[in-house]
Amino acid sequence: MSRRLRILHVIHDFLPRHRAGSEIYAFDLAREQMARHDVFVLAAEYDPAAAHGTLRWRTWGGLAVIEIVNNWEFREFAESYRSPRMNDQLGHALDAVRPDVVHVHSLLNLSFDLPRLARARGASVVATLHDHTLVCPSGGQRVHVAEAHVCAEIDAERCSRCFVESPFYSQMAAGRVTRLHGGRAAGRAALLLRRFAPGAASAAARTIGAGQVSVADIETRITEAAGVFEAVDLFVAPSRSIGAEFIRLGLDPERLEVSDYGFTPVSPRASPVSPRVQGRPLRAGFVGTLVWHKGAHVLIDAAAMPGGAVEVHLHGDTDIFPSYVASLRRRASGLPVTFHGGFDRSAVADVYASFDVLVVPSLWPENSPLVIHEAFMLGVPVIGTRIGGTADLVHDEADGLLVEPASAASLAAGLQRFVSDPSLHARLSAGAPRVKSMADDAAEWDRRYERVRPVRMAAS
Repeated sequence: MSRRLRILHVIHDFLPRHRAGSEIYAFDLAREQMARHDVFVLAAEYDPAAAHGTLRWRTWGGLAVIEIVNNWEFREFAESYRSPRMNDQLGHALDAVRPDVVHVHSLLNLSFDLPRLARARGASVVATLHDHTLVCPSGGQRVHVAEAHVCAEIDAERCSRCFVESPFYSQMAAGRVTRLHGGRAAGRAALLLRRFAPGAASAAARTIGAGQVSVADIETRITEAAGVFEAVDLFVAPSRSIGAEFIRLGLDPERLEVSDYGFTPVSPRASPVSPRVQGRPLRAGFVGTLVWHKGAHVLIDAAAMPGGAVEVHLHGDTDIFPSYVASLRRRASGLPVTFHGGFDRSAVADVYASFDVLVVPSLWPENSPLVIHEAFMLGVPVIGTRIGGTADLVHDEADGLLVEPASAASLAAGLQRFVSDPSLHARLSAGAPRVKSMADDAAEWDRRYERVRPVRMAAS
C-alpha cells in the first residue's frame, strides 16, 4: 500500500465548462485517487470579467480546484508560455497546496516554468502527453486550419502564420485592449465577439494587433519546450504514436513510458438497441468536439456519396466553434444528418446505443481517443482514420475498420461495408478489446509516483 500523498493535477482548463478528453480523464483519475490521497486540481480559465491572474478556489465533483484567470493580457508572444504574472500566481498556488507530486496534463494557458517551480519546492513532476501543446502554439493539434494542413513536421514559418489566425491571437488582441485601455467591459465585449462571431473577432484581432509573432519567436518557444523535457521526472504517453513523436522531438526515451488511459466503466443499457439489420439505414455516429481537425465534414461528405443508405448522427456541442458548425449545416443540407448537440456523461450508454457504428474521422494524429474506448466498452464497432493513436487502437478487421484520413471516398467504402454486410457489425463488436479500468490506472500511477519520489528527495 503506497503512502498518502498530496497530488496536484495541472491542466489548461477544467470541468464543468470545458469537457474534452483530457479534462474528463484528469477528473476521473483525480476522483479515483481521492480515496488514498489528498488531491487538488490547478487549472486556467479565460474570464475577462475578472482581473488577469486572479486566483480563486472552487469545488467540482468533490475536488478542490484552484483556478487562475488567464486573459492573455501579454505584452509579447513569449508571455503566452512564460509570463511573470502567471509564474507569481502559480508559485502562490504551489505554496498553498504544498504538493508531493505535480501531475501535469497541459501547460497551455499556464507556464513552461511550472515544472521548475514545483521542483524548486521539493515536488516530483510527472506528465501525461495528451497532445502536442508543448510544441504547437496554436492548440496542440498540429493542424493549420486556415490552410487545411496537417503538420507532419514542426515548421516555425508555418507556425508563425498559423498562430496569428488562431483563437489564441484573438485572445491576445482582446487582452491587449483590456491591458492598454483598462476596464473589463472591453474584454467582455471581445469575448462575446470571439464566441458568437469568430470571423469578425479574427478580423478585429488583426486590425487591433497583438504584436508580431515572428519565426524567431516560434523557434525560441520550441527551444524552451525542450527545457520542459528536462524539468519533468517522468512522461507517460497513452499511445505509441505520440510517444514516438516526442522522442523524435528530443525527449529522452528513459523519461518516457507508454501506457494507455484508464476509464470509468460504462454500463450498457438494460435494453440495447437491436443489432444491425439489412434494409434499415446504417446509423453512423460521431461523438466529440465539432471542430475542423476532428473531420465531421468528411463523414457528411462520405454519407452523401451514391449507394449510401447512411444516416449521420452528430453528438457534440454546436456552440463552441459556430462557424465550423454552420459550414457543416450547409454541407448537410438535404442529407439525413442530425445535429444532436452535447450530452451529459450519464447519457453515454444511450448515445452509443442509438447508432450502429462510431466514426472517428480525425484529420490530425489523435493520441488515444476517449470515444474509441467508450465504443469498445459498449460493444460498438469503430471506423477510424489510419493516423496517430487511432491506428494504434483500432485493429483493422478485428474490432473496427481503418480508412484513409481526409478521404470521403475511403470512409464511404468503409460505411458501405456495414450497409452491404449486416454480419460485420456482430463480428467486429465481438472483437472489442478489454479497456483498462480507472482503478487499475490509478494503481499504476501510485507506483510511478513512488518511483519518482525518491529521485526528487535525493536531489533536494
